[in-house]
Amino acid sequence: MSTDPHAWLISLEGVPSGFAGTRDGIDVMLRDRGLRRTSPELTAESLLRGAHASAVLEGSSSTLAEVRAGEGDEIAADAVRLSAELLSLVPVLRRQPLQAFARMHAVAARGVLPDEMLGRPRDGESASSLRGIAELVTAPTEAPALAVAAVVHAEFVTAAPFGSHNGIVARAAERLLLVAKGVDEKSLIVPEAAHLALRREYESNLRGWSNGGRAGMHAWLLYATEAYAAAAEASPLVRDAE
Repeated sequence: MSTDPHAWLISLEGVPSGFAGTRDGIDVMLRDRGLRRTSPELTAESLLRGAHASAVLEGSSSTLAEVRAGEGDEIAADAVRLSAELLSLVPVLRRQPLQAFARMHAVAARGVLPDEMLGRPRDGESASSLRGIAELVTAPTEAPALAVAAVVHAEFVTAAPFGSHNGIVARAAERLLLVAKGVDEKSLIVPEAAHLALRREYESNLRGWSNGGRAGMHAWLLYATEAYAAAAEASPLVRDAE
């Protein structure tokens, strides 16, 4: 019996080829556009755009201009605060994903939840779900890294293990995995912006993952191949700063 928790992905029609094509496109964009000098400022811009998009998906009404000026609402401020610390958690995610998840939630939910709830699962069932998601991060697998990131994202949203900010943490974990697994080491693509641009499909397919059985999971993964391609197009390497 296989110990690879992602082995089932390989059998789904269109999934391996879809992620392979998307990864090729990301690699080409990062290589060709990266011939220009990349900088920490470009990474910071990608993180800012991602934080804004993730906040909007979580209910924020702030514009990107407001967020850039430090004038966003509370949800936007929470997402930006997490984005500022996110990349420092790459080595933690690789070794101790549970610790990384807890830290992400503690940073995002600071000042919103009581201190004793920061980084802590809601209950025993949530703690068990969180351990299962952590195992998805560290388990040896032949599945594409992009697919692993998509699965972790969907599982996190479905489990909603924390008392708040689960969507923001799920999308941050997705971005962090793309860095940790070498897809986008400088964090220049913007998956959160892609999910926002494809919001109807994003939310519909997340519901399908949660309650649509294998067909729903299949649909989410096919959606993710499109979303990651759009994430590359949303990179500040491609688009001038708004």
